[in-house]
Amino acid sequence: MVGRGTIQTMSASTLSAEHDQHTRTTSRSKPGFLERLSETAGGTVLGVALFALSFYVLFTNEGRALRTATSLDEGLSQVVSLHLYSSPLDHNNNHLVHLTAPLRTLQPLHDPNYRVAVQAVKLKRQVEMYQWVEYSESRDYDEGGESKTETTYNYNTEWKAELINSRNFDKEIGHINPSAMAVESVTVVTPDVQVGPFSLSKGLVDQIENFQTLRLKDLPAPDSDSFLTVDEDYFYHTQHPRRPEVGDVRVSFSYAGLSGEGSYPGPAQTVSVVAMQSDDTLKPFRTKSGDILEIIYLEELTAEEVFEREQKNNAMLTWALRAGGWLLMFLGISLMIRIIHTLVDWVPILRELISLGLKLFALCVSCSLSLLTISSGWIFYRPLVAVGLIAMAVIPIVIARSRAPAKKHQ
Repeated sequence: MVGRGTIQTMSASTLSAEHDQHTRTTSRSKPGFLERLSETAGGTVLGVALFALSFYVLFTNEGRALRTATSLDEGLSQVVSLHLYSSPLDHNNNHLVHLTAPLRTLQPLHDPNYRVAVQAVKLKRQVEMYQWVEYSESRDYDEGGESKTETTYNYNTEWKAELINSRNFDKEIGHINPSAMAVESVTVVTPDVQVGPFSLSKGLVDQIENFQTLRLKDLPAPDSDSFLTVDEDYFYHTQHPRRPEVGDVRVSFSYAGLSGEGSYPGPAQTVSVVAMQSDDTLKPFRTKSGDILEIIYLEELTAEEVFEREQKNNAMLTWALRAGGWLLMFLGISLMIRIIHTLVDWVPILRELISLGLKLFALCVSCSLSLLTISSGWIFYRPLVAVGLIAMAVIPIVIARSRAPAKKHQ
């Protein structure tokens, strides 16, 4: 049984003058062999789950990558580029089209509470509150036959967008945060966004995320009797923004997808869209491979440049998921074989040698199995690529077997 032991707190002399730091030391008896074995068994179960998940990630990633690449090739072969502000043509209806034009919305977005109005696709109100934040740093050590953990807690006041529950602090007294925000953060989206003669689908509008901070210096000043104070690009709900207190609130605004014809805060955003023309709306286009093409870039690009970027994004995502799948497999194998380390961890020299050997074993096996899994995803589509990957997968095994007879001879 693991004993909690005693909990010791450092004397008041170790506290800072503002009582924003303290250290707590906990101790427990060292776990026995059976306890360590039990903890390792729990890690083994987790390792099996990660090991199985890695196969799923690696195998499905190859099918997704090939399907996406095929869909992009299909889209590039069918896409029709439309001229700026061209009228919807009947013979392009239900076909994949490419269009480059400025964004356009009918009405500006408002926040009447702060007298903010911007003609854009999205307007975001970001609320922050001045709150206590707890930071902790721990170190483990052995002393007097016990395992001890020394944790140092620091408390700072910072502007935070999320509500921090001070009840979870190690020392709540003197570090109490309000239980709710006085103002809520919100993002407003215009109901109708147009590019040339077409309206954009919700999926295209959702991709417009190029938020930029709204500069407040050109906006009307708040009323003189208002409790708001403007400092730089924030509305402060306090008369002393440079000396905030816990619970004070500040608000900033950002916008995405400028769509107005005026000069403030800038010209309309030019976008390049690839989607299906459905009367006067641009909608998702389903390829023969089953993928959806609904692409928007917030710059002026030709159809060829759009698909080239999508192919690059697909390649980057493919390699990222391959790396993630290999990491899951490496962690899974390491956790599954950790029980071997536990069996010999009472022998210092043997413990270090076994630990190094297990890491090398997990590295070699995870690399080989990852390559084999990736190759199995290609075997029905690109047989030559699959054969090459299988050959690479067996290299660590061949090297290990070639070294074994030499060691035996010695």
